[in-house]
Amino acid sequence: MSANTTTTDPSASQAEAQSDHRLAQEIEQLGGRLKAARQSVGQVIFGQQEVVDQTLITLLCGGHALLIGVPGLAKTRLVESLGTVFGLEERRVQCTPDLMPSDILGSEVLEETEEGKRAFRFIPGPIFSQLLMADEINRASPRTQSALLQAMQERKVTVAGHGHSLPEPFHVLATQNPLEQEGTYPLPEAQLDRFLLQIDVGYPDIDAERQMLVATTGAQDSKAENVLTTQQLMEAQQLVRRVPVGESVVEAILQLVRQGRPETSSIPEVPEQVAWGPGPRASQALMLAVRARALMEGRFAPSVDDVLELAHPILRHRMALTFAARAEGQLLDALIDRLCQPLQ
Repeated sequence: MSANTTTTDPSASQAEAQSDHRLAQEIEQLGGRLKAARQSVGQVIFGQQEVVDQTLITLLCGGHALLIGVPGLAKTRLVESLGTVFGLEERRVQCTPDLMPSDILGSEVLEETEEGKRAFRFIPGPIFSQLLMADEINRASPRTQSALLQAMQERKVTVAGHGHSLPEPFHVLATQNPLEQEGTYPLPEAQLDRFLLQIDVGYPDIDAERQMLVATTGAQDSKAENVLTTQQLMEAQQLVRRVPVGESVVEAILQLVRQGRPETSSIPEVPEQVAWGPGPRASQALMLAVRARALMEGRFAPSVDDVLELAHPILRHRMALTFAARAEGQLLDALIDRLCQPLQ
């Protein structure tokens, strides 16, 4: 036999086919559960389907989300409903300027035992939960905001020199009021980059608001129902990472992110208007998020359309316009639309 002749191992091909078949079955089963989860949340949250879907994508990716919207748009209720749907231990922290890091992380107290010995005991704070809602996070001081940074990135906290692991899974859903800026502390770029998505929450349309009025002012208030267990959510997060991504989608992600950087962009507006562009975390976030979106829609692989749909929530908090561009009235969303044009 010639040395250049290649043979195909039938057993290897059969094993690969079986693996693909199992993956397709798991994706199909998860798609059914996610459909039920969307319906359960939809019984409580009206007219915010895109917000619900993007928040579900965040949880499927194992990430954190920043929800920006005026008060009264059911952001808090959304977090509570998601905790119920996925069986997560949910806690809420109301951020204020006098909130201390120990109020979130926990603290050590000195206790005296029955034998008369004294020892420190760690009392965990609300961050030791699976779903933490940080309400109006920009009202917390930078010192307190930094306490969340290690937790969001490393899934652990350090108190009095001792490391403490956080529960699994661990998600932070933070809210922010875009209108009132007095007495607030803008989040630093390093912390913004840790949020997988920035989800802008708008007003519902008239039909959804009519339905909400009837449903929420009656004698009985509708509630979300548990659909998935915590273990099933963690398995779904692993499944997301196994979803295959085509070369065209990978190239679209790279092109979109790199065109947003002044140093590598061929779009004339970018070097003129962008102060700093998205880093590698934007590419990583897109790779995970497009997979999760495909799963939610019952597809076995993401497409370029998924990249375009998720470009805004992934890039809008990872880019900044120059002072001159803001003074001229330029908008970041319009610039992201410009970045998406070559992919359409």
